[in-house]
Amino acid sequence: MVQAVAPVTGRLLLLAAVLLLPGGARAEQPPLKVPPGFHADVFASGVGSVRLMALDPAGTLLVSVPSRGRVLALPDAKGAGKADAVQTVVEGLDQPHGLAFKDGALYVAEGGRVQRFHYDPATRKATQGTVVVRDLPQGGGHWTRTVVFGPDGRIYVSVGSSCNVCRESDKRRAAVLRYQADGSGEQLFATGLRNAVGLAFHPSTGVLWATVNERDWRGDDLPPDYVTEVKEGAFYGWPDCITVGGKVIADEKGARCDGVTRPTVELQAHSAPIGLAFYTGSQFPAEYRGSLFVAYRGSWNRSIPTGYKIVRIRFQDGKPAGVEDFATGWLEGSSAWGRPVDVLVGRDGALYVSDQGAGRIYRIGHRG
Repeated sequence: MVQAVAPVTGRLLLLAAVLLLPGGARAEQPPLKVPPGFHADVFASGVGSVRLMALDPAGTLLVSVPSRGRVLALPDAKGAGKADAVQTVVEGLDQPHGLAFKDGALYVAEGGRVQRFHYDPATRKATQGTVVVRDLPQGGGHWTRTVVFGPDGRIYVSVGSSCNVCRESDKRRAAVLRYQADGSGEQLFATGLRNAVGLAFHPSTGVLWATVNERDWRGDDLPPDYVTEVKEGAFYGWPDCITVGGKVIADEKGARCDGVTRPTVELQAHSAPIGLAFYTGSQFPAEYRGSLFVAYRGSWNRSIPTGYKIVRIRFQDGKPAGVEDFATGWLEGSSAWGRPVDVLVGRDGALYVSDQGAGRIYRIGHRG
């Protein structure tokens, strides 16, 4: 188990993101800060309340916009590091969130189902929608559904709890589910995960990892949010137990915490980790390869705000070795002007960041 450590210190480079205001006036947003040698640029703006991203078979970036019921494509045909168009891939969906590709088909996780679409990378259009996973639990406080494919070719779907702390009547809540590629054979893969929003498989080990948002109303610093390996058949404690400093303790009176699996990396409480991505590109320095990047959407249930940044989890000998800030600046004092929610490694080796609060996608590259 690894606990979050102090942010990286030293000189940081700044990005002054420019926003066009009504009438053509220009206003500078607060700067983003990235480590020396890196640069952050606005890849696309005005794209709405964006959430999770994916790359299509041609390398074009796609992003979900749940509030508008659509998925967008942001092509960079010139390779200039800027989207040259914003195209609607598919619309009329029910809170689309997670996106995944398998054998050229686009899979979209909606509030109560997962659909598979025929996808044309030339036109960037998704058609012929077919429900693959149906009747997922709906309603409640955690509406997002995330979908990924494992090395085994099966579908993995995360479903958050319906509440802060409660006894769920549907055992598929606060869990990761697994299906055959055609949507059959539903299984509970792991349980006790209050809200596992982000899912990603380790590129070398093939192990599933998740970001987990823990419960609220336990104070500013309890319990830790976390990033963890998700093991088949494991129980991670919700709603009865929490892990603090590597120790599993009861959070509900009379709770028994035997058999609880401890999370791999504890994070500052209320950071709200969402998207995560292992760095598999070659643009960043060698020391970054294999690192895990995580987007913190930021707190609401805390007297002093926290989160609103991208962190890097370093690995050593295949194990997490520390957490450090990578991109910051969304939070100024007690005010935040954006909410980073997802990270994705592009074909060019840059790290792309979706910002739900500012309605933008950023591209973080390295000068080499």
